[in-house]
Amino acid sequence: MQFTFNEEQDQLRATAQKFLADKSPTVEVRRIMATTEGYDPAVWTQLSSELGFTATHIPEAYGGLGLSYAELGIVFEEMGRSLLCAPFFATSLAATAVMNVATESEKSDLLPNIATGNRIATFAVFETAGKWGSDSIKLSAENNRLNGIKRYVLDGHIADLLIVVARTNDGNESDGIGFFLIDGNAPGLRRRLVNTVDATRKLSELEFVDVTARRLGGDGDQTAKLEDTLDLAAIALANEMVGGAQRLVDETVKYAVERIQFGRAIGSFQAIKHKCADMLLDVEMAKSAAYYAAAAAASHDPELPALASLAKASASEAFTRIAAECIQIHGGIGFTWDNDTHLWFKRAKSSEVFFGDPTYHKEQLINRWQH
Repeated sequence: MQFTFNEEQDQLRATAQKFLADKSPTVEVRRIMATTEGYDPAVWTQLSSELGFTATHIPEAYGGLGLSYAELGIVFEEMGRSLLCAPFFATSLAATAVMNVATESEKSDLLPNIATGNRIATFAVFETAGKWGSDSIKLSAENNRLNGIKRYVLDGHIADLLIVVARTNDGNESDGIGFFLIDGNAPGLRRRLVNTVDATRKLSELEFVDVTARRLGGDGDQTAKLEDTLDLAAIALANEMVGGAQRLVDETVKYAVERIQFGRAIGSFQAIKHKCADMLLDVEMAKSAAYYAAAAAASHDPELPALASLAKASASEAFTRIAAECIQIHGGIGFTWDNDTHLWFKRAKSSEVFFGDPTYHKEQLINRWQH
């Protein structure tokens, strides 16, 4: 695989950069992250209905743009660079889940409204802290009625549609993992926004008390499709993280050139030069892994599971290391609330563990290469 982007992909990146520079400066990030909703409806309408970002990887047959995961990775990277506060990741992941598991009629019913941004969707999977695999799912679905708790649900407090992963228990041989669709206002569903270290990304806890749901994709164990969806989620997050890491490298180099100490720019000191060089190496290595994984997803590479874990582990370590170095190079001001560095530092720490931390994915990588 080659890593150069074509002209159309460069145009997509330029469009995303221009839009996000205008709509997601840090002053807007700070304003929106303080709200309960966590997004600006007007900006959401523009990025979805007008620019079509929410339709990026949805096939044209369902109202999407019909682009690949490589193009979606570009959009995620630019959103990570600007720290966009919006339910884009949640909605995109829900669309991926629907495309992976739903029947043709279900896709035709659900995807057009997701593509236009008319319905905010999310994907509810995880339940236990530190457990990111399918074996951790305990929420039960007996006769299409859900009971249990889901945690760490992206934008779950505002989602119109929820794709919920549950363990079926109907006494059939096909018992296992299933995907279920419920409305955000379904009777018996209780939604609670939780406080997290990263206020730019809203997470919710969902409690299901005998909630009636509609199963997607028919009967049968859908564990394999869940694993595929989680791999694609890890790749998306890796691309988002390298965007944030690149932003921190750019801001740090700029500061090192402008900050004068002892009559010289601190960027002229050898210790700072070495730190900046290490940061550049980290982000470029992480980009290679993230881009390769996104290209593998676009081409349906059979090695995708291993490449997804490689990308997530690499991006997680690079982003957190760069964020810490960025604060150090900024000196005392880097530790203050007024400096924007902490916004990306908190996103780095939250993304590091989301969908599995580096240790988890390194273990996955070893297991997947062996198989």
